[in-house]
Amino acid sequence: MILVLILLIPPITITAQSISTKGQFWTSSLTGNDVPNGQSPLESTIGYIPTLSVLQELSNNQLLDMELSYRLDRTYSGNSLINNTEDFQRYWIRYSSKKLEVRLGLQKIVFGPSQVLRSLSWFDTIDLKDPTGQTDGVEAFRLRWYPSNTLSVWSWTINNDQDTLSYGGRAELSTNRGEWGLTYHRNTPPHQRVAFDYRYDGFIGFWNESAMIMSNESETRMVTVGADYTLPIANGILVMTESMHVYSEANDSTSSQTLTVLMASLPVGMVHQVMYITQMGWTEKQTYQYLRWTSTHDHYSLNFILSIGPKRDKCLPIEIPNTLAGFGTGLQFMFIYNH
Repeated sequence: MILVLILLIPPITITAQSISTKGQFWTSSLTGNDVPNGQSPLESTIGYIPTLSVLQELSNNQLLDMELSYRLDRTYSGNSLINNTEDFQRYWIRYSSKKLEVRLGLQKIVFGPSQVLRSLSWFDTIDLKDPTGQTDGVEAFRLRWYPSNTLSVWSWTINNDQDTLSYGGRAELSTNRGEWGLTYHRNTPPHQRVAFDYRYDGFIGFWNESAMIMSNESETRMVTVGADYTLPIANGILVMTESMHVYSEANDSTSSQTLTVLMASLPVGMVHQVMYITQMGWTEKQTYQYLRWTSTHDHYSLNFILSIGPKRDKCLPIEIPNTLAGFGTGLQFMFIYNH
């Protein structure tokens, strides 16, 4: 791999350097009517992510940059601490040119056109309902090569939680008929994922993600289709829908599940925005409602959130998070400051 990089990267000369700092601070208060045993009906969170970035300009339109950020956040139930995170959010170094991008370290790897029901959310935790927009990263070496303006080829090697290496790749093709993607990933022990995705933007936006996850003991197939359109009403109402079907086979048993999401987003003036999301599970016949009013200013935003979901005693018998979020009726206020 090092030999390949030496051959691909031409001689460089340092021309300029810049150092910048930024950060995101947030605090929230949440109350709900489905309280875990022994906890308070009031849950609060405070967090901060400071980030240091260094960019080194090189000759021939080449760049060398790095990013280092640390996440600190705490969640309280009443006065009791229920979650404490103190860990790196990002640490990576990257070389980039017109045809090549190489990045090493704890980084974000995101692909696929779906917005909520994301069949290709393999290495991220992006949630459209999270006003902070943060996602977990992975320790990886990632290479992206752009042989033409319409084609890009990815490859990566990831160090997973078991401290073993997995690898994969992706090809993306952009034409006047849409954007196409083909992805493959293999874990150790044997566990393979293969996926195809497509997006077309015309009179409406349309997309599809189809993925298969295979091992010696099980097989899971996931298909997501979605569409969006901006209604010419007021400042424009963006409406979006997605449906996902999941079919699994394991130990001579099968299961299937279908989910559908409807979303509407309306800007109100230059500062405010209203977003509504409803998610329906057809198998369990459960629904989840989400309404957010956001007021965005130069450096900060105010977010008022109302959510209505199934109570925890109606959920499947899996490990349920020890939090108010996502269960019953909840009311949340979140303040986010970016600098």
